[in-house]
Amino acid sequence: MAEKPCCAAAAARKIRQVEINGIQVGISQLDEVLAEVDSLGLSDMEEVGNKLLKRIMVFNYVPPKLASSYRIALLKEYEKKMQTSKRSE
Repeated sequence: MAEKPCCAAAAARKIRQVEINGIQVGISQLDEVLAEVDSLGLSDMEEVGNKLLKRIMVFNYVPPKLASSYRIALLKEYEKKMQTSKRSE
């Protein structure tokens, strides 16, 4: 699992905006979590979504009522990353 940033400035550099329910939300450590979950070599997208959400919740507050929406948004980001990775190969 990715290490927690040493300070607030380091954490701020690792925040990326993601749209969740039509609202831009800052997600810390997103790129690191996407890479980490990708390295697991999972093929079941439900399991991928669960792993993404679980790891993102280590670094970010996810309101319980929005967990499903976060999971969907994280899967979209994961799929974008996978498409970009395939194009660069």
